[in-house]
Amino acid sequence: MIGTVKAGKLLGISDRRVRELIYKGRIPGASKIGGSWVIPTVNGYPKIKEASRGPKPTWKKVKIPAQNVININRRFIGKKMNDGQYAPPISVKCRNKNTYSNEVYIPGPCLLTYDFENPQSDCGATAWLLTFDEPLIRDGCTFKEIMAKNPKSVKRKTKSKKASRKGFNKKAKNIKDAA
Repeated sequence: MIGTVKAGKLLGISDRRVRELIYKGRIPGASKIGGSWVIPTVNGYPKIKEASRGPKPTWKKVKIPAQNVININRRFIGKKMNDGQYAPPISVKCRNKNTYSNEVYIPGPCLLTYDFENPQSDCGATAWLLTFDEPLIRDGCTFKEIMAKNPKSVKRKTKSKKASRKGFNKKAKNIKDAA
């Protein structure tokens, strides 16, 4: 049970319009107790009967929560900035802003998607994480801030492909000699 002010906020209309709908009998179960109206709710919203004529009500539209997209930017993996720190490769797109970070906490359910045939239109990512809850970003920065620190590639300290192939060939020859 809620009042006219709260019902108006939920529906996105004024409390005067809610009282007008009550007077017309379009909000069933509404009753006046003392000097204020008490309106029953169904799933958190007041139930309103549709009118026979006129434009369709705007409060019937279900608001879809904004999707937050998280992906890894390959260009920033292993790149050091001028200050000696690695560039943050995790990209978090929330509504109309894009934030980069090294660590992201995702509260609530999420969906990990890989679609090679249909990459995302805005960044071309083939694997991404979708969530409706806003992710908590630690030490986030924008793309401009990263580029201002001039990230440079860092070579990894691993064996070359030739070195690994040579070792494999020696093992293969030893197996043939033993047979």
